[in-house]
Amino acid sequence: MQHTDLHAPLPAELQRIADGVAADLASPTAKVGVAFSGGVDSTVLAALTARAVGNENTVLLLGISPSLAKRERRLAHRQAEQLGLQLVEVATNELANPHYAANPVDRCYFCKDELFTVLDTRVAGELGLDAIAYGENADDASRPDRPGSRAAAEHRVLHPLAAAGATKADIRSIAVELGLQSALKPAAPCLASRIPHGEPVSAEKLLAVDLAEDAVLAAGFSDCRVRHHGSIARIEVPSDEFHLIADTAVREELLRRVKDAGFDHATLDLGGIQSGKFTLTLLNKRPEAL
Repeated sequence: MQHTDLHAPLPAELQRIADGVAADLASPTAKVGVAFSGGVDSTVLAALTARAVGNENTVLLLGISPSLAKRERRLAHRQAEQLGLQLVEVATNELANPHYAANPVDRCYFCKDELFTVLDTRVAGELGLDAIAYGENADDASRPDRPGSRAAAEHRVLHPLAAAGATKADIRSIAVELGLQSALKPAAPCLASRIPHGEPVSAEKLLAVDLAEDAVLAAGFSDCRVRHHGSIARIEVPSDEFHLIADTAVREELLRRVKDAGFDHATLDLGGIQSGKFTLTLLNKRPEAL
């Protein structure tokens, strides 16, 4: 695969963000680990970090656990290859933490705390990293359902995009300018976000969701969430793609594969894809939850 030119010129308004990222990293000779998922935020952060400190001083850190969809792991490797940057897989074990497994509204805090603890106590030393950064943007910083940012602050993890005032729209524009594969990639929250808060998270449930979502995407949908309601899989897809389910062959094959994943029933949510559905519903009722 041909590497993209990470130093391609950017329009002035986007170069301002690149300059802000470089300033937040403080030293042009620092070796920086970027918490990486292959999504547009962490990919743009990786690209701008490499612009600031060099490819040789930029390391992508991909957390691996049952909550990461296998397709997202593959996509992250392909995106890292296009960037031409080193990617290191980092095993995490958030499921061993009963606070995480209990699936409270701030579950993401315990997940990020596990990742950043592993990076702090083992990976940073092994790789000789001077700093660790992650892809929070300015829009994320204003949302109430991002408890992972608390863990980042506790571990002194940098958030250069947010510090530079980069919005999601800015980040996608940079990705387009640099020709990044993830430029138009839909958001892909971890698999645990498909399980209602208060219902325990387990490796078995995460695998069932992973396999069922693979089936939905194989049926031709561009994006999806499969919410885990015990024996019922509640499928969310873009509302303008509902017509696909009218094809009998598509519907029957999808139902077969969802059942093979471990569900007894499959339903289509007429509300379409609803980002942050479980968490935001609770927070709107109980704004003090975090």
